[in-house]
Amino acid sequence: MTTSPTAAPATRTWSNWAGNQQARMQRVAAPAGPHEVAETVRDAAARGLTVKPVGSGHSFTPAAVTDGVQIRLGNMARLRGADSATGLVTAEAGMPLWRLNELLAEQGLALTNMGDIQAQTVSGAIGTGTHGTGRASASIAAQVAGLELVLADGSIVSCSANAHPDLFEAARISLGAIGVITAVTFRTEPAFLLEAREEPMRLAAVLDGFDELRTANEHFEFFWFPHTSMTTTKRNNRSAGPARPLSRRREWFEDEFLSNTFFSGVCRVGRAAPRAIPAINKLSAKALSARTYVDRSDRVFTSPRTFKFVEMEYALPVEATVPALREVERMIARQGLRISVPIEVRCAPADELWLSTAHGRETAYLAFHMFQGMDQTRYFDLAEQIMVEHGGRPHWGKLHNRDHEYFAESYPRFADFLNVREKTDPDRVFANAYTRRVFGT
Repeated sequence: MTTSPTAAPATRTWSNWAGNQQARMQRVAAPAGPHEVAETVRDAAARGLTVKPVGSGHSFTPAAVTDGVQIRLGNMARLRGADSATGLVTAEAGMPLWRLNELLAEQGLALTNMGDIQAQTVSGAIGTGTHGTGRASASIAAQVAGLELVLADGSIVSCSANAHPDLFEAARISLGAIGVITAVTFRTEPAFLLEAREEPMRLAAVLDGFDELRTANEHFEFFWFPHTSMTTTKRNNRSAGPARPLSRRREWFEDEFLSNTFFSGVCRVGRAAPRAIPAINKLSAKALSARTYVDRSDRVFTSPRTFKFVEMEYALPVEATVPALREVERMIARQGLRISVPIEVRCAPADELWLSTAHGRETAYLAFHMFQGMDQTRYFDLAEQIMVEHGGRPHWGKLHNRDHEYFAESYPRFADFLNVREKTDPDRVFANAYTRRVFGT
């Protein structure tokens, strides 16, 4: 059912997926198209209210929090067009990635790279810089060829590298601070298969061979279980086929039961008895066996994540990966921390997106998680100190303590972004406490 842009759905309260961010808004809008979004923005600005769009709520930061008007994009989830010849596909901003992947497969197309979940909306994924791991393929935002967005004055603008290029560069990763994205045009490619090779490896072997592992594979990542000497590694490379997917039974048992239901259960045990976490991690590291399969690319890139956690992730110069992780390992032991969720390490090539965490440098990502209901403060603060010492850039959608002064030093095009924001939203219609912290005003 479609509601008018200023009509309030059943509730004016909101919580993100992880449950660590909440909001109570004066108004909630569920527009069905860009003109209704524009009407909502104009009305809010006239009333002196701020506006924030929200997708599936998978950011851990307060990026979508507002006490003004929240725009929920669920009614804007249509595929506007797909051109198999050019590979250009336009989807409305509220379309979930999982739905986009299904529609692309029907057209014989695929995104070049993805993150490890597909629950986000397309606008939320690009707006926070969602990325996967890849030797040569960059973030989801790097695959965007054009945007349609509503600016603070209510105007509807289409932008690309050729039309309003500065607006396009600023809006691709912007936390909704430039405007409300209403549609995204992606550059896609013909559908392809990936061969996934997953196997346990000792941490020492992974770190000693990290450069070879990340350069010899199209997509490489690993998960280290703290308090153990073990990792699980993932190598994804293109395959000519034929497809050899996991059986439904094995996929359910390993990806749904072991990685989510069972793991959530053992994390609850660790939450109740933290001293047991090192022993639990040793058992968890042994529970995952080696496997190889070939499947559609999006099915290999992504996996279900149903157990709840909070997360901090930092992007480091790739050469800092091994020394930084070794420092984290020593810090955890020295501080007597008990960490039940593995640390994830992924890679990305350098890109030129203004606020991309991989801007101008080959990058590795270190992601730190804490199971829901456990206090992450000390762990994240100590890990963040190490990340900052190595020139890290925090993920825009995950927890961190950095502010605009840090980002001004970290991003060569930060001032250019601020200039576009000042021109398009001088009254800060799209601001909230988080954007004021990270962008300065």
